[in-house]
Amino acid sequence: MTRVAVNGVTGQMGHAVLAAAGDADVVVGFATSATDAVEGVPVVHPDDAADALAEYDVDVVVDFAVPEGALTVAEACADAGVPIVVGTTGFDEDGMARLKDVSESVPLLKATNFSRGIQVLQRLVREAVGTLDEYDLELMETHHNRKVDAPSGTANSILDVIQSERDVEPVYGREGHAPRDDDEIGVFARRAGDVRGEHELLLAGDDEVLSLSHRAEDRGVFAAGALDAASWLVGRDAGWYSFGEVVDA
Repeated sequence: MTRVAVNGVTGQMGHAVLAAAGDADVVVGFATSATDAVEGVPVVHPDDAADALAEYDVDVVVDFAVPEGALTVAEACADAGVPIVVGTTGFDEDGMARLKDVSESVPLLKATNFSRGIQVLQRLVREAVGTLDEYDLELMETHHNRKVDAPSGTANSILDVIQSERDVEPVYGREGHAPRDDDEIGVFARRAGDVRGEHELLLAGDDEVLSLSHRAEDRGVFAAGALDAASWLVGRDAGWYSFGEVVDA
């Protein structure tokens, strides 16, 4: 049984990982909140992660936290030789560079979304954008009202796929006199209620419209995917891995 630590264990995704654990054994959690345990799992401050990884004999960490907390635990993993699955989004360039440094010491799998459907969507986006190379593009995402980064990490990943196929520049919302340029893509973020995650790419031209979209019905789909990634990552060589590799496997 894989021994898992969960970073951000007191958050919504942390609770979802605990609920989806199944055959995995969640032995410790990391969080900055003042609590000793969540659902019977002991909680340790991220600053003490290095000691806890050894004390609880952790095989792999699943991370859904905030960037600074994720980096603290990731660097503890590098010191302890423990693989880590990073689901936190919103890293700046320095944060991504620090994660890359961690991946030189331990296996690190970074994903903005652990849905298998999103992986398929990204592949369809690549084909559609490459084939319909004259069509206008608009990208929209919707998430719950507590999400702090915008656009979502998944939307940015979809944008990366698009830009690998076409030379387009993102325009983040429009206001006033804003004629559309041929080489732009509109990117829009909505925040409302408890929406788990919705992403849509619109391609329009030649008197037709193609819409590629994905909607998550429950956070459990992301938690289950992250746990699949964690089991897959254990025993691999140090390096940078993607969730697409897990899906292909």
